[in-house]
Amino acid sequence: MSSQSGSILLLGGTGKVASRIAPLLHAAGVPFLLASRAGSAPNGYTGVKFDWEDESTWEPIFATPISAVYLVSPRRDAQDTMKKFVDLALSKGARRFVLLGASLVEEGGQMFGKVHTYLRELGEAGKIGWAVLRPTWFHENFLHDHAPDIRKENKIYSSTGSGKIPWVSAEDIAAVAFHVLTAAQAPNTDYLILGPELLTHADLAEIFTSALGRKITHVDLTESELAERWTSLGLPAEFSAALASLDTAVRHGSEERTSDDVRRITGREPKRFRDFVEENKDTWAQD
Repeated sequence: MSSQSGSILLLGGTGKVASRIAPLLHAAGVPFLLASRAGSAPNGYTGVKFDWEDESTWEPIFATPISAVYLVSPRRDAQDTMKKFVDLALSKGARRFVLLGASLVEEGGQMFGKVHTYLRELGEAGKIGWAVLRPTWFHENFLHDHAPDIRKENKIYSSTGSGKIPWVSAEDIAAVAFHVLTAAQAPNTDYLILGPELLTHADLAEIFTSALGRKITHVDLTESELAERWTSLGLPAEFSAALASLDTAVRHGSEERTSDDVRRITGREPKRFRDFVEENKDTWAQD
């Protein structure tokens, strides 16, 4: 465990990963704060109010000494805002930063790639310890985004074609985050956090079919058709187009790779997609 004094600040406290880091810290007796716009927290955890868009919420968090910060980007174009917050946290005594990135976003790239660069530069200057977690697509997307389609239509929509993805569980991402937030020494590197199998969306449909006992079909759309679908479901057109372009990247092999980072850091094999589906079958049950 880290010898740092102070609490760990989990931004995006109600998100898929931070909400799974919290019980790991709690079980290990590591003090932490769950930050969210509402400021509330489950299970008797300590919640703090934080809004990236309202800088008046930033400074009060540091009334409690913070030793490490788990960073989650609020939107695609927030790099300058995030760097400004890192500077504030550093000035208040935080000395370790762990950024939730993405497998497709290289250092210096779009979205949070420049924050990755900034953390590395601060690390090389001896000011902080750092890590960047770069997970691929989450199993848990099927608990939310795709769940209505599976329940109501027995369908999964994508424009990924026969492109394969090493789907990963948010539990495995959280386990890696817990280790790098609490280890005695910061790793000062980035990790590709990938699941154990390369699966197409058609493979996923077969797994759902087997587990749920009814036929689930993958519908392969064009990129523009998928963007239109996301927009029809209420997402902004620009965001819909960006999501659909990620599917096209997968179609062309962007995610077809493996990594043993989860096993190496946590000491256990990452969860298989089939096990995730079996554990959550009730989510997709029909009325």
